[in-house]
Amino acid sequence: MMCAMVSLFLVLSLIANCLYAGIMLTFLIAIMPGLAGLPDEQFTAMMRRFNEKVPGPAFLVLFLGVVALPAAALFTGLGEYDSVEAPAIVGALVCAVAGHLVTIAGNIPLNNALAKAEGGDDSAARTAFESRWNTLHQVRTAFTLGACLLLAIALWDGGAAALAI
Repeated sequence: MMCAMVSLFLVLSLIANCLYAGIMLTFLIAIMPGLAGLPDEQFTAMMRRFNEKVPGPAFLVLFLGVVALPAAALFTGLGEYDSVEAPAIVGALVCAVAGHLVTIAGNIPLNNALAKAEGGDDSAARTAFESRWNTLHQVRTAFTLGACLLLAIALWDGGAAALAI
């Protein structure tokens, strides 16, 4: 049975990861398809504006929380987990870190290149940006959704064990 602190960290982990996944999924299924029909000048202007505003303080807390909270749950509960919980939490951490690596190594450099291209050829900037950014975004969204699923499994399994006692 999980202690209250581990359960709290797991619940907070699931909430943070699901909120983050919601942001990623919203961009994937609504924002990017909506921007796709814009002329190059409008598309690049909108993406530059998103890239200026998204990494604000609230987003950064969430960005860090999707890794820090599952790590806290894992290390707080060492020795308490059954055969499902620990692997699910580790898997969620792997997914969260992998998604962040895609963001840091892929999406952010593309965002920076788009910002540097401001005032230049918007068509060329969009061509260099859009397809690659969308592909990387699909990958990080999949990792984020995977982290949510794995945390839900860990929480469900831990909760089921607590109810059985």
